[in-house]
Amino acid sequence: MTKTANKDLLIKVVSTGMLAALSYVVFTFLQIRIPLAGGDAVSIHLGNAVCVLGALILGGVWGGLGGAIGMTIGDLFDPIYIVYAPKTFILKLCIGLITGWVARDLGRLGQQTDKKSILSRAVWGTVAGLAFNVIFDPLLGYFYKRFLLGKPAAELTIAWNFSVTALNAVISTIVAVAVYMAVRPALRKSGLIPEA
Repeated sequence: MTKTANKDLLIKVVSTGMLAALSYVVFTFLQIRIPLAGGDAVSIHLGNAVCVLGALILGGVWGGLGGAIGMTIGDLFDPIYIVYAPKTFILKLCIGLITGWVARDLGRLGQQTDKKSILSRAVWGTVAGLAFNVIFDPLLGYFYKRFLLGKPAAELTIAWNFSVTALNAVISTIVAVAVYMAVRPALRKSGLIPEA
């Protein structure tokens, strides 16, 4: 590996760690929890916004890993969410992968210079990643609760899960895109956002 490749890898690893820490803090300490039947709960939080922001900045793999690691650690330290940690890791990683693929790979976000093009690609990538989550978080959650955990109240919680996941998606889209548009010029100038 060359010095430049080593430096780029180090920046991505450190940035992923920072995203993991930020997503953990945002998910754990800045959430509004709604208790549900059977001792379950759903939360309004901005953890997904950090995951998406990471995917827009670093790409799907690194951004998705940051969000997945941070929110999975949050689940592991929470007595209600601990059983959902594997599901959280998979779903949050997928959010990042899809967001990065749509915005950066298909939309060439890193190569755009026009603000409208940047905004459009950031929005489309974010919507794609979070739309996946709106569909698959409640569905996977239902099957996970019903068949793996044997929770009979799974049917009662799916509507709440869908509603809160959709609300989180709308809020996360607005926050992630706004923050990305605000920090992108500084990150580009400092060389912390890759061109492609």
